[in-house]
Amino acid sequence: MTSMEKSIIDVKDSKSNAANPWGSPEKRCWGRDLVGLFARCVLASSFIYLGTSKALHPADFLKLLRQYELVHDHVILNFVAIGLPWFEIFCGVLLLAGVWVRGTALMSLFMLVPFSLIVAQRAWNIHEASQIPFCAIKFDCGCGAGEVVICYKLLENAFLVLMGVLLLALRTNRWSLRYSLFRSA
Repeated sequence: MTSMEKSIIDVKDSKSNAANPWGSPEKRCWGRDLVGLFARCVLASSFIYLGTSKALHPADFLKLLRQYELVHDHVILNFVAIGLPWFEIFCGVLLLAGVWVRGTALMSLFMLVPFSLIVAQRAWNIHEASQIPFCAIKFDCGCGAGEVVICYKLLENAFLVLMGVLLLALRTNRWSLRYSLFRSA
């Protein structure tokens, strides 16, 4: 091997190390993997628990959905009341297993952000109509946890959104079913 070829290889090695500060997957910092595991478990357990509570009582969930007056077609409303809880459970199971983590985290954000905005809007309307302090407003928002103080619910949702954003950004797959299926021996 000539000195020119060696210098080209050295440059390639230095560029690959600069692009990947964690080094090889085996040498990578476990802190990032632990944060990813924590975010997956928190988001998954939340979706599984709240989805199950809605799936077990679909008529109650349907009544709560009607209060938001977002959809006026009863067929679509029934479909949402029956399908959404099972979709939440499915997303929670995927997150817990570590399969399609980034896509599932994105779907969780597509559910959490609009839901949080709708709950905040409903709470603001109650605040305006009855002059109750915003953080004193309590109602059953339809999340599956029963009657909640809205400020706490919005903080909880903001924390879950943060967990979803972390899962999108981290690209960690250690301690997941996908990692154990596809890693090389």
